[in-house]
Amino acid sequence: MNPYLLLWLEAPLQAWGHDSKFGRRDSLDFPTKSGVLGLICCARGAGSEERDWLSSWAVLDMQVEAFAPRYSKDAPLPRLPLLRDFHMVGSGYDDADPWQNLLIPKTSEGKKPNGAGTKMTYRYYLQDMAFAVAIETPVGEAESIADALKAPVWDLYLGRKNCAPTELVFQGLHASSDEALAAGRALAAAKQRALAFTVKQGEHEGEVLTLNDVPLQFGVDKRYRDRRVTVLQPERDDGG
Repeated sequence: MNPYLLLWLEAPLQAWGHDSKFGRRDSLDFPTKSGVLGLICCARGAGSEERDWLSSWAVLDMQVEAFAPRYSKDAPLPRLPLLRDFHMVGSGYDDADPWQNLLIPKTSEGKKPNGAGTKMTYRYYLQDMAFAVAIETPVGEAESIADALKAPVWDLYLGRKNCAPTELVFQGLHASSDEALAAGRALAAAKQRALAFTVKQGEHEGEVLTLNDVPLQFGVDKRYRDRRVTVLQPERDDGG
């Protein structure tokens, strides 16, 4: 039986894109499998296409439990709205300077655009969330990945490079998903966080989604295939 890695993903801001375009960079409500495997690749210092390595993960399980902060025992679970960050790309550069001119967006023909060439983009972030991610791991990879996560080659970030984690990402190797998620719930309780929802791989009773988030190839020409997941809401004991 393959072991499970428990990753704890907590930060003031996180962003897990799965269908974003240049002008609008959205975020899913929870980490994608491609994002989690990309994080592990950062820890390993792996920057190539990684096709063979990714193929060993393609059919393996990944489950997520999402935790929001609990402000008081009787308060409903708060879910802050997505934060929208407004960006101006290519603004403020001197086109007479050869280096700065490279940073100004050009037309598809590479010519100088009309006006300043500034592009507006909108980037969305999850706020103040934490996720316990239990990901099934090829048995021969488990120890080396655990070591990499403890001493990553490259900086780890939660979806985008400005989303730095505020807790140790690696939270142990476990014999099963149940054991891993139980450890995640214990950590959440210590942090006064409450379960907001669960994401299981495959189709179950709940909200079923199709995500194009199983990476087949990284690098310049990224390729993915679909995965079915089910979002489950927790049972409430507050009468709501």
